[in-house]
Amino acid sequence: MRYCVIMCGGIGSRFWPVSRGGKPKQFLDFFGTGRSLLRMTVDRILPVVEMKNIILVTNCAYASLIREQLPDIPEENILYEPARRNTAPCICWAAHHVIARDPDASMVVLASDHLILKEDSFRNDILRGIEYVEETGNLLTLGVTPSSPHTGYGYIQATTACVDRPGILKVKSFTEKPDLHMAEMFVSSGEFYWNSGMFLWRADSILKAFERYAPEIAAVFNAGNDVYGTPEETAFIDEEFPNAPCISIDYAIMEKASNVYVMTVDFGWSDLGSWKALYEVSPRNRDGNVTQQSRVMAYDCSGCVFHSDPDKVIVAAGLENYIVTQSGNATLIYPLEREQQIRRVVNELGEAFGDRYL
Repeated sequence: MRYCVIMCGGIGSRFWPVSRGGKPKQFLDFFGTGRSLLRMTVDRILPVVEMKNIILVTNCAYASLIREQLPDIPEENILYEPARRNTAPCICWAAHHVIARDPDASMVVLASDHLILKEDSFRNDILRGIEYVEETGNLLTLGVTPSSPHTGYGYIQATTACVDRPGILKVKSFTEKPDLHMAEMFVSSGEFYWNSGMFLWRADSILKAFERYAPEIAAVFNAGNDVYGTPEETAFIDEEFPNAPCISIDYAIMEKASNVYVMTVDFGWSDLGSWKALYEVSPRNRDGNVTQQSRVMAYDCSGCVFHSDPDKVIVAAGLENYIVTQSGNATLIYPLEREQQIRRVVNELGEAFGDRYL
């Protein structure tokens, strides 16, 4: 059986102040379509994986949002993390939960907040990837051919192609968010791909990888082998999940395992991780500004992204390449080229004023 695990517990701090702790970006409708990013993610995978096999891993604080936006997801398919521990513990738990349902299951692991413009191509690639991992037992990630030396993405280096699998390459290395000079070298080499953060594998294959390469995580979750899929699973997770190390799946497994491959894809992907990413995929007016369905009066402004609550108006003059966004009790005016600093700013805001503006 084929399952899809969607990770939707993040807080989206780089999209502050629109994305807040109470309603982070995966639950927001950024494009005025009537669907949140999470809902779009579920709809996108549905032709490949049945609704009954879609598993959401999220934070318990988002229970009401999940039920409001996805009432058709079975309650038993929603796994609530009692603490934030990054993606490796999240995936390890999900794999145990899935394998308790079906020991022969394969898994697609997706983030809840990505944008895919070519959905038919996406589904075709996912089907091709699932067939590959089911046959080989290898671990597969999806790599996007870079269109620019982007410093906000991780990179995957791959040099050896599978003889009988077009577009599937052996991974040589991973690099997290390089500086501009390094990113330019990566792109010019032709050996590097943007790391999409999407993964495919058999459930048993990823659990074997945890036992070999991340035994401290495996030990936490192996202790619950008798309770997965039973009413005791929640109590076990509430007790033991906070004891898992806080680490990403890339650092815990993908950078260490010897059977990691990348499938090169071209389906109009953006991780939509920041205001700049939103700017790059949004329609722009004749001045190169993005207004995001907001009321804006801009004079001599270019290359800006504007966003405000529906009942507010933004008036700006003489700005070039700026983020101007207002939401609730907070306003952000920040250079677009420095938007990677917003996460740090949000942390400092919490230290200065507590949770009032978060």
